Order: sequence, then structure tokens, then C-alpha cells
Amino acid sequence: MTDSSNKPIDLTQPPGDDMVRVTFQPEGRTVEFKYGTLPYDHHGKPMSFLDVAENFGIFLDHACGGSCACTTCHIWVEEGADGLSAADDDELDRLDMAADPQLNSRLGCQAVITKPGSYVVEIPKWNRNYVSEGKPLTLAEN
Repeated sequence: MTDSSNKPIDLTQPPGDDMVRVTFQPEGRTVEFKYGTLPYDHHGKPMSFLDVAENFGIFLDHACGGSCACTTCHIWVEEGADGLSAADDDELDRLDMAADPQLNSRLGCQAVITKPGSYVVEIPKWNRNYVSEGKPLTLAEN
């Protein structure tokens, strides 16, 4: 658990007023950065969960490159939904094709963080394509 400067994050305290804290489950990996300072890594929309994951080296599969053309970055938003952009028609159409959609389903490439705060997302187990994409085997076995 580190922030953008690789300092440990004190999870017993809420993030600062201008900070974004995102926890990716089930890895339990938390990252933190100042709102509005994340460099755009050209994966999904700027400040999307996919963009955050790519900036911090967290694997979130995105077969289409983050252009809302597939559902491989399907996530469940466990906390912070009120701080996200609303899903548009393209995203909702894609989510209709996703496996096991839930009320908190979003596409990681389309769900944009719109304000500082805490966010927790879960990458569904069936959506973790670690082995076939050459990702760490230890994660694929869990």
C-alpha cells in the first residue's frame, strides 16, 4: 500500500481532502494520489479505474485497450460510487453483455473518478485473466 510517492498509506485515517484512495480487491492493493495530478496513461478514460490501475502497475485486463468495446475490465464498485461519473449508454450496453452483472457493475475503462475520496473496487474472479495474459501465476491460483 503506497501512494504515488511510494510512501506507506495509513489506512486507519481517511484520505486527505484533495486525495484519491483506491483499493483494488481481492489483491487488497491500495494506491493514493492527489486528485487531478494522475498522468493520463491512454488506457480507458482519464481518471478511470483502468487509468489508475495502469499508472500504478495493477493488472486490470482490458482486451479492447480501454475503448468500451468489450467487458474484460468489468469491476464491482464496493465503495465510492457517488464520486464516479454516470454510466453512459455505451457502457450500459456493454454491461448487458458482461458475465454476472450486478447493481454495482461498471467498466473499469469508463467509470471516472470525479472527486477526491475513498474507492474500493473488486475485480471478479472470473475476470482475472492472469495466466493467459502472462501475469503472475500466484494471482491466477487464488
